[in-house]
Amino acid sequence: MNMFKTLTFILAAGATVPTFAADFSFDRPGSGFGTGITPVGHLAWEQGLPTATYNETTVDGVKEKTVTLNEDVLLRTGLTKDLELQLGWQGPAWYQTKRDGKKVHDNGLGDISIGLKKAIDLDDDRLSMAILAQALIATGNDEFTEHDDIYSLSSAVAYQYSDLLQTSITMKYEVQNSDWAVTAIPTIGYKITGKWSGYSEFVYRKAESQDYEYGLGTGVIYAINDRAQLDASVGVGLNGDDKNYKGGFGFSYLF
Repeated sequence: MNMFKTLTFILAAGATVPTFAADFSFDRPGSGFGTGITPVGHLAWEQGLPTATYNETTVDGVKEKTVTLNEDVLLRTGLTKDLELQLGWQGPAWYQTKRDGKKVHDNGLGDISIGLKKAIDLDDDRLSMAILAQALIATGNDEFTEHDDIYSLSSAVAYQYSDLLQTSITMKYEVQNSDWAVTAIPTIGYKITGKWSGYSEFVYRKAESQDYEYGLGTGVIYAINDRAQLDASVGVGLNGDDKNYKGGFGFSYLF
């Protein structure tokens, strides 16, 4: 079951960096993106510490449990005031599967990705938008790769109700070997207190020739200062009888 390949966590209320750009925000946690653009001449480093997934299913009447860990990383740099280049890597990974009292484990390297994100000027102080064109290149080891390249085009629209509340929706369209998939992610971001903020989201995905997939996610962000933040997130898949969970910690820094 591939629910957690699409269970993304979109950062809707993150640390701002007024020294560089008032609308900049980190894209962590997760693999989604916000509407902010990295300032020209600077580098945003977003690191998983790590990300973990847990899947429990039944195969031929026997329960199977799989745990996966990976240290994903995303690098973002501004090319112009409204365009940035993104380079991603799913990083070193490890998994363990337990079935019928036997354990199997392996480790390896994940896939890489390259993307361009462009901010769209909507001439509105509260409404912002960005589009992201991305290619995931299946260069990882056998157990840690998508096996075939994935090309996607995504959009994110966010509305800032106040300093305490923001809503957003992300739409992602992707194709792999001529098979299409669409993902929709409505999100609520909110200020908690002081340097703490959080978000909650619902994830819907429909892939060609596959069942509908649903998930819920939530997380918190701690703004260390104007350039750095820590995050923690959890998510759950809502499909069928299988148990699916995802969570992790992350660190982001703007150089």
